[in-house]
Amino acid sequence: MRVMVLVKATPDSEAGGMPDPAMMAAMGRFNEELAKAGILLTGDGLKPSSAGKRVAFDGADRTVIDGPFAATSELVAGFWLWQVKDMEEAIAWVRRCPNPMPGPSEVEIRPLYEPADFGED
Repeated sequence: MRVMVLVKATPDSEAGGMPDPAMMAAMGRFNEELAKAGILLTGDGLKPSSAGKRVAFDGADRTVIDGPFAATSELVAGFWLWQVKDMEEAIAWVRRCPNPMPGPSEVEIRPLYEPADFGED
């Protein structure tokens, strides 16, 4: 089963400062563990939403919206794509993760659709 592991943004990540070197080192060690275990498919950090754009769709119309975006708690600051046997394994790995932010933070785990989810058609 593949899961997308989303590191939710915080006011600190949206401020755009570089992460603490000790936290980066701890995260690097965690990523090495994921890779050695065959879990890590890819992952990366994202720049703050002030560097981003959104494209809103309404029928044939497209509207480009410049960042930054409101509702920091609904934004993503980074991600991993993991291959795990089940959701319990993903949770176990996230519990081992260093806190990705200087203060309180959240990590969301979302399963990806697999071909079997769509049936035989």
